[in-house]
Amino acid sequence: MAGASYDEIRQNLRLAYDGAADLRDQKPKHDWKLAERAAFLDRLQAGNCARLLEIGAGTGQDSAFFAQHGLAVVATDLSAEMVGRCRQKGLDARLMDFGRLDFADASFDAVHAMNCLLHVPNADLPAVLAEIARVLRPGGLFFLGVYGGSESEGLADADDHVPARFFSWRSDEQILQFASRQFEVVDFHIAQVGTNYRFQSLTLRRPAQSASFG
Repeated sequence: MAGASYDEIRQNLRLAYDGAADLRDQKPKHDWKLAERAAFLDRLQAGNCARLLEIGAGTGQDSAFFAQHGLAVVATDLSAEMVGRCRQKGLDARLMDFGRLDFADASFDAVHAMNCLLHVPNADLPAVLAEIARVLRPGGLFFLGVYGGSESEGLADADDHVPARFFSWRSDEQILQFASRQFEVVDFHIAQVGTNYRFQSLTLRRPAQSASFG
């Protein structure tokens, strides 16, 4: 599916995550992921951020963490099963695709995206990032965490989800180039390196003066 558009792969992603809700809700988080989440919370608390949007929220573990620390959180996901798990945790959860966010401009102080934008083809990523920037207030923070390291797109080999998911793997230079079109880079580092991947952690800020998102 190299060269596929996000519209073409969306339904398979929805089916894959609908079928994986039980597994993902029971799966413990690695310590380094907990550290990334806590570091972003520290930045939000230092900046008096109050309202957070999570896109690709999954079963709501991260959204619940931020809510437990006093933020007003809205969790969104493409999968109805995932949204149901979020609501079971008492979260304000919406069935919504991150490419079409049904919120007014500048609705949120912060946005959190953990391992969801790696499903967006490069051709569609600028529009998705512009949509995220649109709903983020000027000066607001955006955490973007993705696996990357190479420059390739397509279905994952031996994926443990059914149907197999589409991934866009990006080099460090590539993800920074995409991010810099809409945001200021506050921090970029590699949080974890595995056999076939590296985890790219970006903390971004919507500039005080942004171009129109229309």
